[in-house]
Amino acid sequence: MASKESSEKSGRLKQIRLAYKMTKKSDKWVGLVVVAWGLGVLGVFLAIGFLIDHPIILGIIGFLFGLVAAAFVFGRRAEKAVLGDMAGQPGAAAAVLQSLRRGWVVTPAVAVTRNQDVVHRAVGQAGIVLVGEGQPSRVGNLLAAEKRKMSKIAEGVVVTDVIVGDGEGQVPLRKLQGHLVKLPRTMSKAQVAQVNDRLRALGSLLDNMPVPKGPMPKNARMPRGPRR
Repeated sequence: MASKESSEKSGRLKQIRLAYKMTKKSDKWVGLVVVAWGLGVLGVFLAIGFLIDHPIILGIIGFLFGLVAAAFVFGRRAEKAVLGDMAGQPGAAAAVLQSLRRGWVVTPAVAVTRNQDVVHRAVGQAGIVLVGEGQPSRVGNLLAAEKRKMSKIAEGVVVTDVIVGDGEGQVPLRKLQGHLVKLPRTMSKAQVAQVNDRLRALGSLLDNMPVPKGPMPKNARMPRGPRR
């Protein structure tokens, strides 16, 4: 039991060291900033402790809060560094979308072209959000086609399209999650479930539809359904 706990601790330490090394490659000041935040919080609590004549108690509390602050700052800067490395890579938006909190159902790559332009779909209380990655002019056409399809399938549901990028009218990858979270809510949780069920059923129908291989023979007739 003890060996298992020690191995888990060493595993976590390795993950932290690896995350620090990866972050430091693009953020060389991350170590100093994290330490400064931790010591700053500790210093504030110590100052208050001396003022009220309880430096030991406030020092212990400040140390704990300092660790929390340092961990939070490190996490944010590590996330920013990772997103910076991912920017411009195919599928980066899908990775960000799939880390959204509860309430969103994400389906990556609902539309793809041979040029690696891709559209991902996220369904939540803000409606259906289509997120495009790729060359803006090409992915814009892809988004428009997918938006028309969604409007027919989920009539009355708000469909929003987003292009990931740093250009005008686009949403940077690092701000994608925040952009979706800030969208106005237009559906209840029950309505979100209904829309997802409809999309899932349609996807299953298309996946299971028999498609003949090769060219359709001339004068071929489509098979008739069962007579009633």
